[in-house]
Amino acid sequence: MSEATAAGAVEVLIARLPHAADLPLPSPATAGSAGYDLASAEEGELAPFERRLFRTGFSIAVPVGYECQLRPRSGLALRHGVTLPNTPATIDSDYRGELMVALVNLGSEAFRVTRGMRIAQMIIARVERVAFHPVEALPSTARGTGGFGSSGT
Repeated sequence: MSEATAAGAVEVLIARLPHAADLPLPSPATAGSAGYDLASAEEGELAPFERRLFRTGFSIAVPVGYECQLRPRSGLALRHGVTLPNTPATIDSDYRGELMVALVNLGSEAFRVTRGMRIAQMIIARVERVAFHPVEALPSTARGTGGFGSSGT
């Protein structure tokens, strides 16, 4: 058992695919980072408003009761307008294929993704199972059916 596992970390199995032999395992940038940086295993260019999948070269086995969330890197989003169109993306516990990151360029200039560039962060999060109970009416609240913007000014 590793030191991280002994300290209570969730153990996630990870397989490095042949085209990622030289890429680092996902890792946090700092000791306090919540996300694990995920690098691109390929190069490519994103034109303004273009969407594309980028391979990472890794597949993982997320434990039952958890999900892997892929999220944008704030620096890419702020400086270049590059983000994930489906954020957070969910990788389910029964998926065993390669991790792929959907990127979109919302900027006004083309953006070049290089091999090894950190393109997303991943977070392993607990997923709660729920049981839906059909009812004729829901309990009332002060907000009621007020939707988007109804609680603000």
